Amino acid sequence: MKVTIDIDCTPAEARAFLGLPDIAPMQAALMDEIEKRMKANLQAMEPETLFKTWLPATIQNWEQLQKLFWSQMAGSGRKE
Repeated sequence: MKVTIDIDCTPAEARAFLGLPDIAPMQAALMDEIEKRMKANLQAMEPETLFKTWLPATIQNWEQLQKLFWSQMAGSGRKE
């Protein structure tokens, strides 16, 4: 014997029938918070701000790398 049951209901009706909580209000609040944070962080993504933030560290690292190379080259010319 084979029995087939077709149920036609919306996801909200299925959640209510199974006793699952309605998380739509929580999800909407969470999405609003994410949107606010993304808008606030977009200001930091302006090219001028990024340039000012990254440039000093990049120049400092480049200078350190140059000093390392020069010290290695100066040391390699010595005869012991």
